[in-house]
Amino acid sequence: MAQTLKSTKHLVRLALYTAIALTIFILEAQLPPLLPAVPGIKLGLSNIVTLFLLTCETKRDAVLVLLARILLGCFFTGQMMTLIYSLAGGLLSFGMMALCSWIFRKEVLWFTGMAGGVFHNLGQIVAAAVLMQTWAVLYYLPVLVLCGMAAGLFSGFSALFFSKRYQALRTGRQKKT
Repeated sequence: MAQTLKSTKHLVRLALYTAIALTIFILEAQLPPLLPAVPGIKLGLSNIVTLFLLTCETKRDAVLVLLARILLGCFFTGQMMTLIYSLAGGLLSFGMMALCSWIFRKEVLWFTGMAGGVFHNLGQIVAAAVLMQTWAVLYYLPVLVLCGMAAGLFSGFSALFFSKRYQALRTGRQKKT
């Protein structure tokens, strides 16, 4: 009975994280393009949730929420054509962030975010090159790397802020018990 209650609480927590990430993703999809000359540049604010989960939960939880957010986000925004790009960028980004979080732990979450932003754009560029059967899309890579670094830096600092607040809340709650 206790195990069932624990797994139910865990599932509900993951559903809440997915809902938060999905809401951020959908709201961000409504914003006008940051750089109209370069397609696909976004802040990637839902990545804050992925970074937070890598820090405060498990890698398995983080990748499950990421995959649910990508699939549901593409479905709810009506952009199913972007699913391959989102999966390529999201999974490559997750792999790099998981590696960085394993190597550096929480000390340099800003760097983990930057690496994730760059590798997300790299994954999308590779997917575009394969689907379009041309490497001409690499022309966008320098701009995408710079934008990925800036957006990832912001996501990393945001996730660090939220993870510190979360840990403080958890520690405070444990002391009261």
